[in-house]
Amino acid sequence: MPEPEPLDRDLIDPTVATPARIYAYLLGGEDHFPVDRAAAEKALEAMPVRDFARVNRAFLTRAVRHLAETGLDQFLDLGIGLPAPGSTAETALSVRPSARIVGVDNDPIVLAHALARRGEPAPSGATIVAGDVRRPAEILQHPEVRGRLDFDRPVAVLLVAVMHFVTDADDPYGAVRTLMDAVAPGSVLVLSQVTSDLDPEGMRATAKAYARSSVKTAVRSSKEIAAFFDGLEPVDPGLVMLSQWRPDEHVLAGDDRIGMYGGVALKR
Repeated sequence: MPEPEPLDRDLIDPTVATPARIYAYLLGGEDHFPVDRAAAEKALEAMPVRDFARVNRAFLTRAVRHLAETGLDQFLDLGIGLPAPGSTAETALSVRPSARIVGVDNDPIVLAHALARRGEPAPSGATIVAGDVRRPAEILQHPEVRGRLDFDRPVAVLLVAVMHFVTDADDPYGAVRTLMDAVAPGSVLVLSQVTSDLDPEGMRATAKAYARSSVKTAVRSSKEIAAFFDGLEPVDPGLVMLSQWRPDEHVLAGDDRIGMYGGVALKR
């Protein structure tokens, strides 16, 4: 496995909350600072965001398992975050041990995990590189991305709970098109995003809490989220609330009230 690229540890700012560390806290992980916990607790006052994290992770697990079972063995996970149960690598490798997973993140503490295991398998089981979905061309040109994934074969592009951190000013739809234009026919897009459809007031309050983090949020309607899949063929059941995408025994009563849409779509 290629060595992770060097990390400037001065980039880790314990005074500014980040989505990856907040998400780790909500999932019960250990890699977070007081400022991350404070932001998460503020968000919890407005909405059950811990349930959002749980339901979103379960959707990721089900989607990756389905794709691996159908034969897909390459995964480009943008916003891979910190190691936690049900990850892309854990799930894909349990079904298809030869699967190749490249994780991309712009949070220095995520990259620090990869650097800490220099010369060893990354903690997540994935090759992890620095990158930002707002600059997709840089990700696609990254030597480790190109070296690990074969873009002449299908790739699963994962944007799970990522695009609500990309505002319209950063051309989120253009970023997704760039990524999907670069992959071979047979590739798929897996995407989930919070929505304002169910609880607009609660989402506004949550967005204010997340405003303390290192990025802003962009809450979108179902129509706006569906536009990310333009030109792709939906995989049944299409774009639905996360608990409705191929539910299994881990879906709980009330999960359909979690305001996040998700879907999987195929590039022909």
